Amino acid sequence: MLSRIAARVVPFLGRLTVTTDPGARLAPGSILVVNHTSLADPALVLAALRRRLAVEPVLMATSGLWRVPVLGRVLTREGHVPVHRGTAHAAAALDLAAVALASGRHVMLYAEGRIPPRRDSAENPPEAFRTGLARLALTTGAQVVPIGQAGARRITSGGRAKQLAGVLTAPVRRPGLHVHIGAPLTLPADVTEATALAHGAVTEAWRTAAGALGVPAT
Repeated sequence: MLSRIAARVVPFLGRLTVTTDPGARLAPGSILVVNHTSLADPALVLAALRRRLAVEPVLMATSGLWRVPVLGRVLTREGHVPVHRGTAHAAAALDLAAVALASGRHVMLYAEGRIPPRRDSAENPPEAFRTGLARLALTTGAQVVPIGQAGARRITSGGRAKQLAGVLTAPVRRPGLHVHIGAPLTLPADVTEATALAHGAVTEAWRTAAGALGVPAT
């Protein structure tokens, strides 16, 4: 349901384009790791995945979304995974994600663990990754597909008022939005090395996405 809604709503908010690496493919039970810049970027990526690869992944997201009326019930019904950050229950999210992967579903996560606190709408490379991605890949043996997105901050960024204004004016402004899907990786067993490899791959995917919008990517 979330993917279908995203596929319908995103075209009204901006001009979404999608590219893939030549070897990009999604084996059953793949982990999709994406750079996180805005409240809007999950919708961009879900819409892109559905459009280009007919994929509707399980989303690992902050548990606060489960407290939103109606949305919380939808997330639970569709098997999405709440992440209770900074609590004793945080590790349970990886267990639930592993179950989804074992069933053949794709799991989409944000290894940065947060939206950058910047208030501007500029593009910047991904922040440092946390180790949950590497630990999940090591436990399950799943391949990791790096995905980069750019343009989401043109819809929502900054404080609440600016974010609301961004969403309301986006259908008029029609900002460019781009998602790039990279080739899959098999991460090494060393968690530190695996985390660095995944971060580099997502950074390259982000550079490709930013470049497609004509944005300098450093």
